[in-house]
Amino acid sequence: MAELQQPQNTNSAQKPLYISFCSEINQNSTEYFMAIIADQFNKGTRDFYILLSSPGGLIASGITLYNYLRSLPAKITMHNTGLVDSIGNVIFLAGEKRYAAPNSSFLFHGVFYNIVHPIRFDEKSSREQLKSIERDQKLINDIIVERTKLSKEDVNNMFLNAETKTPDEAKDLGIINDIKLVDIPKDAQIMQVILQQRPWQ
Repeated sequence: MAELQQPQNTNSAQKPLYISFCSEINQNSTEYFMAIIADQFNKGTRDFYILLSSPGGLIASGITLYNYLRSLPAKITMHNTGLVDSIGNVIFLAGEKRYAAPNSSFLFHGVFYNIVHPIRFDEKSSREQLKSIERDQKLINDIIVERTKLSKEDVNNMFLNAETKTPDEAKDLGIINDIKLVDIPKDAQIMQVILQQRPWQ
């Protein structure tokens, strides 16, 4: 489950809202994050500053969150505050302005699926799995190409080699606008999403 920490100052809806999101990307974290954005948007906030650090996670959830953020009639600023990996990069690229802390990184790799239980593949299921991987990889590739200076060939090479980019490299490639620490004003509204594991998990 997720615990939502509300900002103390609820009368400053027009000020930028800072949201710290440090989590795996899954259905649970995505739904709670989208709920936070929707709730604050309905209260009048139109300027969101997202402090992002994520090891990645589910592609479907990441694509959904990217499209959701891109569709909002609001200012979305992203700041890499640690490690942005895998599908986390797609979410990061939803920001119109994008920054990274000096001690941060970006990891890009190709699509893969974990198989937890023993499973038997036949020709039909293998082809379906491959088509799913190719579809997801194309979706991610297209977003990265659209939002950065990277070409499709560049992205494919990054996927094959599982490349990590430093802030300096990210700036050269158009992933970020600049390298800097987060400068949170003293009177800023701050929220944090805390995902708590259920006792029986």
